[in-house]
Amino acid sequence: MGSARETVEHFWEALYRRDFDAVAGFFGPTSTYTDVATPPEDLAVGPDQIVARLQLGIARLDHYGHTPVLMISESDVVVTEHVENWRWHTGETISFPFTSIHVVEDGLITRWTDYWDLQTLLSAAPAWWIEEIAAGYV
Repeated sequence: MGSARETVEHFWEALYRRDFDAVAGFFGPTSTYTDVATPPEDLAVGPDQIVARLQLGIARLDHYGHTPVLMISESDVVVTEHVENWRWHTGETISFPFTSIHVVEDGLITRWTDYWDLQTLLSAAPAWWIEEIAAGYV
Protein backbone atom coordinates (compact mmCIF):
# COMPACT_ATOMS: atom_id res chain seq x y z
CA MET A 1 0.00 0.00 0.00
CA GLY A 2 1.45 3.34 -1.04
CA SER A 3 0.93 6.86 0.18
CA ALA A 4 -2.36 8.74 -0.17
CA ARG A 5 -0.81 10.72 -3.01
CA GLU A 6 0.26 7.56 -4.86
CA THR A 7 -3.23 6.12 -4.44
CA VAL A 8 -4.81 9.22 -5.96
CA GLU A 9 -2.27 9.34 -8.79
CA HIS A 10 -3.12 5.73 -9.69
CA PHE A 11 -6.81 6.53 -9.38
CA TRP A 12 -6.49 9.40 -11.88
CA GLU A 13 -4.65 7.11 -14.30
CA ALA A 14 -7.48 4.55 -14.15
CA LEU A 15 -10.20 7.18 -14.40
CA TYR A 16 -8.76 8.89 -17.48
CA ARG A 17 -8.36 5.49 -19.16
CA ARG A 18 -12.05 5.02 -18.28
CA ASP A 19 -11.14 1.68 -16.75
CA PHE A 20 -14.24 1.57 -14.56
CA ASP A 21 -13.39 -1.86 -13.09
CA ALA A 22 -10.09 -0.48 -11.84
CA VAL A 23 -11.78 2.71 -10.63
CA ALA A 24 -14.21 0.66 -8.50
CA GLY A 25 -11.25 -0.93 -6.72
CA PHE A 26 -10.24 2.41 -5.22
CA PHE A 27 -13.44 2.61 -3.14
CA GLY A 28 -14.94 0.70 -0.24
CA PRO A 29 -18.61 0.12 0.60
CA THR A 30 -18.93 3.35 2.60
CA SER A 31 -16.79 5.57 0.33
CA THR A 32 -18.55 8.70 -0.93
CA TYR A 33 -18.35 10.86 -4.02
CA THR A 34 -20.11 14.15 -4.63
CA ASP A 35 -19.92 17.24 -6.78
CA VAL A 36 -20.38 20.45 -4.81
CA ALA A 37 -22.27 21.94 -7.78
CA THR A 38 -25.06 19.37 -7.30
CA PRO A 39 -27.62 19.17 -4.47
CA PRO A 40 -26.19 18.04 -1.10
CA GLU A 41 -28.27 14.85 -1.07
CA ASP A 42 -26.78 13.84 -4.45
CA LEU A 43 -24.16 11.58 -2.92
CA ALA A 44 -22.84 8.37 -4.47
CA VAL A 45 -21.95 5.76 -1.83
CA GLY A 46 -19.84 2.68 -2.52
CA PRO A 47 -18.05 1.54 -5.66
CA ASP A 48 -21.19 0.65 -7.67
CA GLN A 49 -22.87 4.03 -7.21
CA ILE A 50 -19.62 5.93 -7.73
CA VAL A 51 -18.87 4.11 -10.99
CA ALA A 52 -22.48 4.51 -12.18
CA ARG A 53 -22.29 8.25 -11.54
CA LEU A 54 -19.00 8.53 -13.41
CA GLN A 55 -20.27 6.47 -16.35
CA LEU A 56 -23.37 8.66 -16.62
CA GLY A 57 -21.22 11.75 -17.08
CA ILE A 58 -18.21 10.57 -19.05
CA ALA A 59 -18.78 7.19 -20.69
CA ARG A 60 -20.29 8.69 -23.85
CA LEU A 61 -17.64 11.37 -24.31
CA ASP A 62 -15.64 11.02 -27.50
CA HIS A 63 -12.52 12.28 -25.68
CA TYR A 64 -11.84 12.53 -21.96
CA GLY A 65 -8.46 13.94 -20.94
CA HIS A 66 -6.81 15.48 -17.94
CA THR A 67 -4.27 18.23 -17.44
CA PRO A 68 -2.90 18.24 -13.88
CA VAL A 69 -2.07 21.67 -12.50
CA LEU A 70 -1.20 21.15 -8.84
CA MET A 71 -1.35 18.30 -6.33
CA ILE A 72 -0.94 18.81 -2.59
CA SER A 73 -0.88 15.96 -0.12
CA GLU A 74 -0.85 16.04 3.65
CA SER A 75 -1.34 12.89 5.69
CA ASP A 76 -4.45 11.16 4.26
CA VAL A 77 -5.77 14.16 2.27
CA VAL A 78 -4.90 14.88 -1.36
CA VAL A 79 -6.01 18.03 -3.18
CA THR A 80 -5.71 18.11 -6.96
CA GLU A 81 -6.23 21.15 -9.16
CA HIS A 82 -6.72 19.99 -12.72
CA VAL A 83 -8.47 20.69 -16.01
CA GLU A 84 -10.55 18.02 -17.69
CA ASN A 85 -10.76 18.19 -21.46
CA TRP A 86 -14.04 16.83 -22.80
CA ARG A 87 -15.25 16.33 -26.37
CA TRP A 88 -18.64 14.96 -27.28
CA HIS A 89 -19.19 13.01 -30.51
CA THR A 90 -21.35 15.91 -31.73
CA GLY A 91 -18.32 18.23 -31.68
CA GLU A 92 -18.80 20.29 -28.51
CA THR A 93 -15.72 20.71 -26.31
CA ILE A 94 -14.89 22.05 -22.89
CA SER A 95 -11.76 22.68 -20.87
CA PHE A 96 -13.29 22.13 -17.48
CA PRO A 97 -11.42 23.31 -14.33
CA PHE A 98 -11.79 21.16 -11.20
CA THR A 99 -10.46 21.03 -7.69
CA SER A 100 -10.77 17.55 -6.22
CA ILE A 101 -10.32 16.51 -2.62
CA HIS A 102 -9.68 12.88 -1.71
CA VAL A 103 -9.39 11.34 1.73
CA VAL A 104 -7.51 8.04 1.65
CA GLU A 105 -7.60 5.48 4.47
CA ASP A 106 -5.93 2.07 4.34
CA GLY A 107 -5.34 2.39 0.60
CA LEU A 108 -8.96 3.23 -0.27
CA ILE A 109 -10.50 6.56 -1.17
CA THR A 110 -13.11 7.09 1.53
CA ARG A 111 -14.26 10.57 0.48
CA TRP A 112 -14.08 12.31 -2.88
CA THR A 113 -15.45 15.80 -3.38
CA ASP A 114 -15.21 17.70 -6.67
CA TYR A 115 -15.51 21.49 -6.90
CA TRP A 116 -16.42 22.93 -10.32
CA ASP A 117 -18.68 25.56 -11.87
CA LEU A 118 -22.06 24.38 -13.14
CA GLN A 119 -22.45 27.26 -15.60
CA THR A 120 -19.13 26.41 -17.26
CA LEU A 121 -20.44 22.93 -17.94
CA LEU A 122 -23.96 23.95 -19.00
CA SER A 123 -22.66 26.56 -21.43
CA ALA A 124 -20.58 23.96 -23.29
CA ALA A 125 -22.51 20.69 -23.06
CA PRO A 126 -24.91 19.58 -25.80
CA ALA A 127 -28.61 19.53 -24.93
CA TRP A 128 -28.93 15.76 -25.46
CA TRP A 129 -26.20 15.12 -22.86
CA ILE A 130 -27.78 17.47 -20.31
CA GLU A 131 -31.08 15.59 -20.76
CA GLU A 132 -29.32 12.25 -20.11
CA ILE A 133 -27.66 13.63 -16.97
CA ALA A 134 -30.93 15.08 -15.72
CA ALA A 135 -32.60 11.67 -16.12
CA GLY A 136 -29.96 10.23 -13.78
CA TYR A 137 -28.77 6.68 -13.39
CA VAL A 138 -30.36 3.58 -11.99
